[in-house]
Amino acid sequence: MIYIRNFKGWLASLVFLVGFIVVKFILPTDEATPYIHNQGEKFSTFYSVQYESEQDFGVEIDLLLTKFNMSLSPFEQNSIISAINSSDTPVVADKWLRDIIILSKEINKKTSGAFDPTISPLINSWGFGFKQNKFPTDSDVKDMMSLVGMDKIELSDSGKVTKQNKDITLNFSAIAKGYAVDLVASLLKDNGVENYLVNIGGEIACNGVNEKGEEWRVGIDKPEESNISGDIHSVLSLSGKSLATSGNYRRFKEVEGQKVWHIIDPRTGYPTQARVLSATVIADDCATADAYATALMVLGVEEGMPIIEADSTLEAMLITSGDSAQYNLYYSSGFKNYLKR
Repeated sequence: MIYIRNFKGWLASLVFLVGFIVVKFILPTDEATPYIHNQGEKFSTFYSVQYESEQDFGVEIDLLLTKFNMSLSPFEQNSIISAINSSDTPVVADKWLRDIIILSKEINKKTSGAFDPTISPLINSWGFGFKQNKFPTDSDVKDMMSLVGMDKIELSDSGKVTKQNKDITLNFSAIAKGYAVDLVASLLKDNGVENYLVNIGGEIACNGVNEKGEEWRVGIDKPEESNISGDIHSVLSLSGKSLATSGNYRRFKEVEGQKVWHIIDPRTGYPTQARVLSATVIADDCATADAYATALMVLGVEEGMPIIEADSTLEAMLITSGDSAQYNLYYSSGFKNYLKR
């Protein structure tokens, strides 16, 4: 009899335990996983990360971006890229820098040189890198063009970066933020996060849904110099994609009454003459979107859109200045599928 009573008690306990497991892990509960918001400042811009998780990865994200800055920032004296820029001997790059060099070379070829991180001397000379009080002469530009070209940079299998000329310098500002977005997104995915949006200075990667259970909504600013309040031109609905926008309507320099915009054409050495106010690119990764957005600012509609249409992984929207209208819109064939109606 004692054995039977103990068996019944054990059976009752087992039934209770199974029932608890069903209620706890199978049946729906009112407790939803929270969405965490991390934000801060890196690369002279703000970042914001939203994601659904029980764990806060804010510290890990900040440390990752700080470490990345010491790899890719030419404004950090002890960064790897600064060592490359100042050295006349090969320098070993870390994985991040290697990846960016490889991708930059690829996009450089696909855009016929419109995207080229070796234009750093020109960026500085035109006053958009380090301080400069006057614009370069035609002779200055001609001399600096001898230092421009991704074919003048070699990356060995062991990761050594070699320059054909010691005065060649690199500036990955047109792709680095996008790559950093990808790194943060990978950090979240590696930790099991499925729903997230990463935003670093307007470069974005997102996946899954937002707190309302909907695809993420991303706004694109009106391309107007006076738009300091962030008025929205378009709203996109995105998931599992990345987005980058490059604009030519806010960053400019004016010296002695002459105004030039910050996008430099690597093929000529001069600020671009394309009438593009902003270029928005959607891609599978943010580094690619970032680089192509800059390239489109140089290429314009006629040269740039055929390149986008030839790649099924890319979509783009160009906003250009118009003769009569305030601006004109140009979309790749699949871009409108992302527009929020």
